[in-house]
Amino acid sequence: MNRTLDHDHVVIVGAGQTGGAIAIELRKLRYPGRITMIGQEAYPPYQRPPLSKAYLAGDMTREKLLLIPEQRLDAMGIEFVGGTDVLSIDRQRKSVLLADGRSIPYGRLALATGGQNRQLPLPGADRPNVLSLRTIEDTDRILLHWKPGARLAIVGGGFIGLEVAAAAARAGLQVTVLEAMPQILSRVTVPEVSRFFEQEHRAAGVTIKTSANVVGLEGIPNVSQVLLEDGSRIDVDLVLVGIGLSPNTHLAEDSGLECGDGIIVDEFAQTSDPHIVAAGDCANHPSAYAQRRLRLESVQNATDQARTAAATLCGQLKSYNAIPWFWSDQYDLKLQTVGLCAGHDCQVMRGNPASRSFSMFYFIAGRLIAADNVNRVQEHMWARRLIAQGARLDLGRVANESIDLREAVRTP
Repeated sequence: MNRTLDHDHVVIVGAGQTGGAIAIELRKLRYPGRITMIGQEAYPPYQRPPLSKAYLAGDMTREKLLLIPEQRLDAMGIEFVGGTDVLSIDRQRKSVLLADGRSIPYGRLALATGGQNRQLPLPGADRPNVLSLRTIEDTDRILLHWKPGARLAIVGGGFIGLEVAAAAARAGLQVTVLEAMPQILSRVTVPEVSRFFEQEHRAAGVTIKTSANVVGLEGIPNVSQVLLEDGSRIDVDLVLVGIGLSPNTHLAEDSGLECGDGIIVDEFAQTSDPHIVAAGDCANHPSAYAQRRLRLESVQNATDQARTAAATLCGQLKSYNAIPWFWSDQYDLKLQTVGLCAGHDCQVMRGNPASRSFSMFYFIAGRLIAADNVNRVQEHMWARRLIAQGARLDLGRVANESIDLREAVRTP
C-alpha cells in the first residue's frame, strides 16, 4: 500500500542515531525532496554506546564516533542544523519554531527526540561532580575527574553503570556501584546471570552494594560523601548517576499528539497526526513479538524503527516487527541479549559460567522467547533466528553442549 506524497520538505527533530538513520534511509529510498535535521548538540549523528566504553577509555577519538560526517550529509543533500532547540510544533501551519527565532516549515515531520537521563531527586544532585552519561560533553566532563585513585560512586547497576565501572576499574579508579534492587541488572536478566557479572566486577576490584538506597549527597561545592539509607557513607570524588531515561515527549505533548510512556505510534511509526512520525527512544510502539506496547532504548530499535519511519514518510507502509536485541561490553565479556525474558516459565543454561562463556535460554511452553549469551556470538545469532521462527526446542538438547543448537529444534 502506498500513500500519495508531494515532493516537499521532511524535517527531522533530533540528530542522534535515530534521526541520522531516518535521513539516510530517506535518500536510500530515493526521496527527492528537501531534508532538514535539527539537533540540540553541535555534532552530526554519532554513536552513543562507545561513550561508556571505548571513548571513555581513550580508545576511540571523537571523529571515529561520528556516524555521518558533515561532508557526507552535504553530499547527500541533508541540511544539518545543530546546537539549537526546537521550542514548539505548529501542526496547523506545519512548522517548527527554533530557539534562535527561526521558523522552519515542513511537509512531513519526524520526531527522533530520544530521552534524557533521570536525575537523583536529592539536594546536591546538581553539584559539579554529580554527572550522568549520554552525550560527548557528558563523557568529557567525567574525564576531568578520571585519574588513578579517584573515588567513583556509580548510582545504578544497569548496563551504563556497569560498563563505566569496568572502564574505571581498568583505569585504576576506586569504584563503588550502588544498586537499589537486590541484584545488579535486575531489570533485564535473571539472578544467575546477574551473579556472574557481580562476581566479575568484584574480581576486578569493584565494590558492589545492592539494596543500597541513596538518601543524601553531602559536601560543598562538590559532593564528598554519598549517604545511604542504612546510615553508611561513601567517600567520593565523583558521582555518576545511571538510573534510567525519560523519553523526550514535551514537544509532542504540547502540540497535542497522543503520548503515554513515549509518543504513541502505530506499527508504521505513525503518530496521531498523519503528517508526523516518531521513532527511537521516544516512541511507544505495538510489538507483535511481545504482544503489547513497548518503548525500547537500544541501537537496534533506533535503526530498525528509523527505517520504518522513513518508509512511511515516503508513502510506503512497512510494519515494524523487529525482535529487540541488546549488547553490553564489560571487561573482555560481551553480553548479547535477544528478546525479553519477562514472563518465561522455564530457563536453561548452556555452558558453565566458570568458563566465562555460557548462554541462558528462556522459554514459554517450550517456545524460545529470549536468550542471554556471554561470549557466545554464534549462539546469539542462532537464538535470533529461532525466536523469529517461533521455534520450540528440546530443553535437554539445549543444555547439552555436545549437541548443535540447531539440532534441538522440535519438528511439528
